[in-house]
Amino acid sequence: MTDIVMADRKELRGIKREAKGRMRNFLMFLPNMVTLLGRLLKDARVPTAEKALFLAAIVYVISPLDIIPDFFPFIGQVDDIYVAALTLLRLINRSDASVVRQHWSGGGDIVALADSVASIAPMLLPKRVSRVLSSKVELGSAAGVLKGIGKNREPLIVEIPAPEKIKVDSSSKMTN
Repeated sequence: MTDIVMADRKELRGIKREAKGRMRNFLMFLPNMVTLLGRLLKDARVPTAEKALFLAAIVYVISPLDIIPDFFPFIGQVDDIYVAALTLLRLINRSDASVVRQHWSGGGDIVALADSVASIAPMLLPKRVSRVLSSKVELGSAAGVLKGIGKNREPLIVEIPAPEKIKVDSSSKMTN
C-alpha cells in the first residue's frame, strides 16, 4: 500500500514539475497579454463591463501589492498571468474570439495560451488564492456603488456562491 502512495506522490511531483516548466514559458507572454488588454480597452466592440475588468486586471498585474506580491519569485507572477488569462477567457466566452486574436501581437494562438494558463495556474497557486481569483462575481448595482462610494455601504463586486454538489447514495435501488 505504501508503495502505491509513494508512486502517486512521485507522479504528482512530476506533473507539478512539468506544469512549472510550462508556466515559466507562459510568463514570458505576460507583457504581451497586458498590452493586449490595453488594446482591447480602446476597441468599441468590447462591452464596457469587460473594459472595466480589463482595467482592473492591468492594475492588478502592474501593482506590486496583490494577493501574492510580485517580490515572491515565480509564484508572484503566476497569479498575475492567471488574472489576465481569466479576463481574456471571459471576453472570449461572451463575444467573438476574433476580436481578441486581432489585437494579439505575441506568438501563437492567444485563445489556446489563455486556456492553458487558466488550466495550469490553479495547480501551482495555493487553493485559497486560486478560489478567490476564479470565483464567479458580479458587479454591484451602479446606483448603489455611486451612492455608497463615500460611505462604503455597497460592495463593488459580489461573489456568487458555487452551486452545492448533491451527494447521491450509491446503495439506492431506484432505477432511472
